[in-house]
Amino acid sequence: MNIKELSSALRVSVSALHKRLRKQMYSVDTYSMTEVRVVGLLYKKGPLLPSELAELTKVKPQSISQILKKLGNRDLIKKSPSKEDGRKINVSLTSQGEKMVEQTRYERDEWLTHAITNTLSKEEKKTLEEAIIILNKLAEAEEE
Repeated sequence: MNIKELSSALRVSVSALHKRLRKQMYSVDTYSMTEVRVVGLLYKKGPLLPSELAELTKVKPQSISQILKKLGNRDLIKKSPSKEDGRKINVSLTSQGEKMVEQTRYERDEWLTHAITNTLSKEEKKTLEEAIIILNKLAEAEEE
């Protein structure tokens, strides 16, 4: 397999696994992927401005406003004045929002644990362990 074929095969495999993992998020099936992404970003990064969330999710400011309204109505996020500039609003997760992220991680980890345990041989598990280092290296590669 040449490098172009390897690149394409890797993209297809990673994409298929990503789609499969998304299907395992039963507790968030009423939310769009962008809404789930916003909650995940707030969990990972802490409080953010709506403009920062719009930039990170690649959506328009008007769209992020609608997303934040829905998440606020469902008690997943809260808004508070910025400590640096009281005119700006920080968005952060509520405890319910944190629980949602933890539940979806649990659901995906459970499925993946089951799939690895029941599908892969001992040698394949070892190969996967080694491949994770390589995949992380690719994920951190600089854009050109």
